[in-house]
Amino acid sequence: MNNLPLKNIKVIEFSHMVMGPSAGLILADLGADVIKIEPIDGDKTRILKGSGAGYFPMYNRNKRSIKVNLKTDDGIKIAKTLISSSDILIENFRSGAMKKLNLDYESIKKLNSKLIYCSNKGFLSGPYANRTALDEVAQMMGGLAYMTGPSGKPLRAGASVIDVMGGMFGVIAIMAALQERNISGKGQFVMSSLYESTVFLVGQHMAQFGVTGEPAPPMPERTSAWAVYDVFDTKDDEKIFIAVVSDSQWKTFCQDFEFHEFIRDTSLERNNDRVNQRDRLIPILQKRFSKMLLKELLEKLEISGLPFAPIKRPEDLIEDKHMQASGGLVEVALEGNKKIKLPALPIEMSEKKFSVRKDIPRSGEHTSEILAEAGFHQSEIDEFIKEKIVDTKKS
Repeated sequence: MNNLPLKNIKVIEFSHMVMGPSAGLILADLGADVIKIEPIDGDKTRILKGSGAGYFPMYNRNKRSIKVNLKTDDGIKIAKTLISSSDILIENFRSGAMKKLNLDYESIKKLNSKLIYCSNKGFLSGPYANRTALDEVAQMMGGLAYMTGPSGKPLRAGASVIDVMGGMFGVIAIMAALQERNISGKGQFVMSSLYESTVFLVGQHMAQFGVTGEPAPPMPERTSAWAVYDVFDTKDDEKIFIAVVSDSQWKTFCQDFEFHEFIRDTSLERNNDRVNQRDRLIPILQKRFSKMLLKELLEKLEISGLPFAPIKRPEDLIEDKHMQASGGLVEVALEGNKKIKLPALPIEMSEKKFSVRKDIPRSGEHTSEILAEAGFHQSEIDEFIKEKIVDTKKS
């Protein structure tokens, strides 16, 4: 995509794990020059195992990497030099960490009055502000884990939804601050958080309580707003979700699947009446669908226009025909030049998606390049390398 919207924006990213890197990823995909500041021994997220093994490759494409020892005066000098010519700074370290380095907003705003400084934290200002938080912490105390699991068994969502959402809200604040800067010429400090992002997500359940006076039960035990809104088993032991969310869809559903008895039954004409008869309806539907192959159901539902979804696993999406045909997946290279496909930014502008311009950077890969661009002479760079202020080894 030519003329990327943020092509003239420079971002300095002090971050690790998911929340901060996801904010940087969005800006990078949109065309910003995102410089990732890594510790002298590299970002530890790179070597996580298990469920963390995908964090770094997913959230760090289209960035450049520099390794700097921020425990030294020269390392801080380098950081401040880079910040002085940047538009945006992103950080998601524990509360107080940037202040100890004299890299907090109050310490550096005089250095660059146009800087937009985005802190991605566990909590916004308030009594919890200095607590340490993780995605799971926020989901547990923010009501999301309660709503996801069955009663008595709080369950976190199946992805780092709060980390990513917190990063997204950070980008929204950054974009708003950029617009304000276009008018005022001044930058500002903005924040996003895990906890408040979670509370925002469960706002619909808080509103339900306000409207009905009854607490919302966990999603597995909820009373559905629709009579048909369920996962069904098929003849070939697959599963499919089918929904009927309007009276007109109900008529289509009954006609397409030849539920003639339902069409004749006037007590099923309206959604709320059908909800009251779910216990009668669902076993009949399950019996019918259990005699059909998944392929049959998919073909029929595709034509009907009803909401439906086969139950897929993340690895299935790599071969998903829609994702492949629409450019919804981008190819990136891991170390050893192994190539994998990952989701593109899920937006389009002028009917085009955003792609990969830079593969996932190796740790410190762009150190010399970035320092030279910042005005450091080669002799200074050599001295920094010698004194282990920076590292150019690509690991």
